[in-house]
Amino acid sequence: MSDTTRREFLKDAALAGAAATTCAMAESNLLAAAAQTPISGEAPPPTAQQKVELSWLDGNAPLVGGGVSWGVPWARGTIARATAFRLSVQGKDLPLQSWPLAFWPDGSLKWSGFATVVPAGLVGPLSLENLPTGNAARSILGELKVRNDGKSVVVDTGALTCLIPAAGGTNLIESMTIQGRKVAVAGQLVSILQNGPDGDPELTNTREKFVSLVKKVTVEQSGPVRAVVKFEGAHKGAASGREWLPFHVRLYFYANQTYVRMVHTIFFDGDQEKDFIRGLGVTFAVPMREEIQNRHVRFSGEGEGLWSEPIQPLVGRAGPTRIVTDASGADAYPAQLESLRVPNRAQMNRQGINMVSNWAVWDDFKLLQLSPNGFTIQKRTNQQSTWLFSAAGKRSSGMVFVGDVSGGLGVSVKNFWQSYPVELQVQNASSAAAQLTVWMWSPEAQAMDLRHYDTRAHGLEASYEDVQKGDSTPFGIARTSELTLWPTGAVPSKPITAAMSKTGAAAPHLVASPQYYHDVRAFGIWSVRNTSTPFKATVEAGLDATLNLYVGQVDQRNWYGFWNYGDVMHSFDSPRHVWRYDLGGMAWDNSELGTDSWLWYSFLRTGRSDIFRMAEAMTRHTGEVDSYHFGPMAGLGTRHGVSHWGDGAKEARIGQAAFRRYYYYLTSDERTGDVMHEALQAEKSIVAFDPMREADPPRPGDEKFVARVRSGPDWLAIAGNWMTEWERTGDTRWRDKILAGMKSMEAMPHGFRTGKNMLMGFDPATGILTARDNTRGTYNLATIMGGAEMMFELNLSIDDPAWKKVWADFCADSGASISRGKLQAYAYSVNKNPSLAQSAINSLGSHKLRPMLVQPPETIAPMDDGTDTNGSSQDSLNAIAVLELCADVLPTAAPAEGDSVKTPPAGGE
Repeated sequence: MSDTTRREFLKDAALAGAAATTCAMAESNLLAAAAQTPISGEAPPPTAQQKVELSWLDGNAPLVGGGVSWGVPWARGTIARATAFRLSVQGKDLPLQSWPLAFWPDGSLKWSGFATVVPAGLVGPLSLENLPTGNAARSILGELKVRNDGKSVVVDTGALTCLIPAAGGTNLIESMTIQGRKVAVAGQLVSILQNGPDGDPELTNTREKFVSLVKKVTVEQSGPVRAVVKFEGAHKGAASGREWLPFHVRLYFYANQTYVRMVHTIFFDGDQEKDFIRGLGVTFAVPMREEIQNRHVRFSGEGEGLWSEPIQPLVGRAGPTRIVTDASGADAYPAQLESLRVPNRAQMNRQGINMVSNWAVWDDFKLLQLSPNGFTIQKRTNQQSTWLFSAAGKRSSGMVFVGDVSGGLGVSVKNFWQSYPVELQVQNASSAAAQLTVWMWSPEAQAMDLRHYDTRAHGLEASYEDVQKGDSTPFGIARTSELTLWPTGAVPSKPITAAMSKTGAAAPHLVASPQYYHDVRAFGIWSVRNTSTPFKATVEAGLDATLNLYVGQVDQRNWYGFWNYGDVMHSFDSPRHVWRYDLGGMAWDNSELGTDSWLWYSFLRTGRSDIFRMAEAMTRHTGEVDSYHFGPMAGLGTRHGVSHWGDGAKEARIGQAAFRRYYYYLTSDERTGDVMHEALQAEKSIVAFDPMREADPPRPGDEKFVARVRSGPDWLAIAGNWMTEWERTGDTRWRDKILAGMKSMEAMPHGFRTGKNMLMGFDPATGILTARDNTRGTYNLATIMGGAEMMFELNLSIDDPAWKKVWADFCADSGASISRGKLQAYAYSVNKNPSLAQSAINSLGSHKLRPMLVQPPETIAPMDDGTDTNGSSQDSLNAIAVLELCADVLPTAAPAEGDSVKTPPAGGE
């Protein structure tokens, strides 16, 4: 069958609803065409030696020596899979481990993951280069070893030995040993379940403690520089035996390092009307070998602030006879405050023994951060006595330490105050083993209430809300926290403790330059920040102003909290001077119109660390909280609204892998890799959750389709999931599904825009799309939810001229779409039609925001008025693309200045 005959046959079959045998033939032909498309081949040999200069994200050398993991992209066809690498600084080699993260269709590396260990104060830049074949020995290896005998896993970094029991028990970590001494034991997860909400005096709530039940332990990497161990399990009730709240935890170890990174994920699988989490934490027992006066507790405050006290301060009434002296006869109290060893009771004189026998011993300690702007530190002598206030501050960086001069354990929490209500707790410090607990949801806060914000829906017309019965559920969502465990062989100095805290709050990260990312086409087509002409400078000033507004709004508006941090708001209420946090579908943004992509491309093109941190938090939030990981909606996400899971529109565009790829490839973060893999479930969930079931209900004839999707955003999101799995695994099944969809649209009368609302029949098993009718469809949301950026990149890997023409034709005729600028610019880059370039350039304007600072009493505090997130993200993404795709015809004079970022067209989301 010729190409022309095949196309006509498929078109007629799709439009006429041919008999089953004919449809089977069409499917067979489509799959055959997909298989014949020239995509893959043998990997070419590497080109000449390549060097990549790496620098620290924040521009500062690491405060504490330790391990670093990151990703580096490569141009297509330049680096073979088995290539070895060298990492050096000023000619000195560093230990290095590498692994593939993604492949180009020809088998060459697209992204590589790396791990190294660096000393404190290493300034850089660092140089990464590929080694000639046969020279792998030049890559310096670490000394980390992993032993797995089926009964336990032992990780020996050279400085720390960590014993991990096999599945079936409660402990994730049996022991952590330094210099032959166990400094932490019985590391497990803990939660408290409450059977009702707080605040109703008529209810008497009961609570039950749950601890981790480890069901699976997997060694994912075993050195030589980095080891990764993954735990899977659930929380089990101590009294009821109920198993719920599944978890995934990963521990990261580095050669010759004592600290361990922990990535902790919980999945909600309860009933939000009955199951209220009262506490959620990680706990360790810390053996205490030394006498009371040689034991210490520390909490971090703001910046380098540190609360540091012995559990029995050697101080009382003033006077030379009321002190404990050291061997020289000097007062031991100053040494104790520096966490140095002081005399044991056997070494004290009678007056010293009398003093320590009468001074108070403090047994329990806690730091509470129940809001983003306030923490308190308290301590008490025993459970029968009151808590004593000690100190207060605004934002703790989130570290706790307990131990004695022979060793102890510190734990720091990333985004601690940002994720309130949180708590750091030390109990039983005067006993044989102190209990250190990090509460990621403090038991002293109100119980976690995941119910919807109202018992009735408020409608699209009134509130832009699409609540549907039974779908405002958190069942299947997740939340990830990052912690650093700091086992020590002594009490670290105060400066070192402060450095540990700052490192745990914002770990060092290695990045390449924006120009390098751009030149190898990392994440497709975008422009590097450039102010070389008045035109470019004006556009860049507008982009900067928009970014700066949102960076500031996060803090001014306190967009923080366990379930909220990382997201931004959708729409602004100017008369009220507030974001519409309480108005239906206009509150939390939930990735609407590609906000994630906007932040990540903004980082890539500027290298700004504040944008990286904001985008990182957004990826953690939108990928976990706004998306479903199991259950009937697995792989889908929830449309924007007052509660993150409240809206009834559950769509692939929100849960899509395309929004997570940036963080995964830049950091090699395994949990994000899991999230991208989980997104594949969308192709099945979409069968039950038709994205157009309300707006364009099924009509006679639609029953022959397994499912229905719009070519955009639905198919684009699903194709992005397949692209990600294909490039990560090399499995061409996912490529073939993409090609089947492309071939389907090539055969349709209007290509990508065929059918009313561009809605088509969809077979998840094969990827084949079937036209519902002959009409030329339009849909203003088709490419504005990450789809355009995904396709720009995917087309770099797909060698299908017919599809590329279909896509370019659609881009050239994009009408009044809010994303028309970048689409027309793409079409211009293909066909060089000057009118398309002019239209794309005209769409830019100046995009300059002029935030208005509003003062009390109009607002609760001085703050800038907000804007429109849809317009901000899409106009910014348009500008980023147009500056690249139309670079050869950009004017030099500044564009006419506009008043603000444009709002989306009428009818847009």
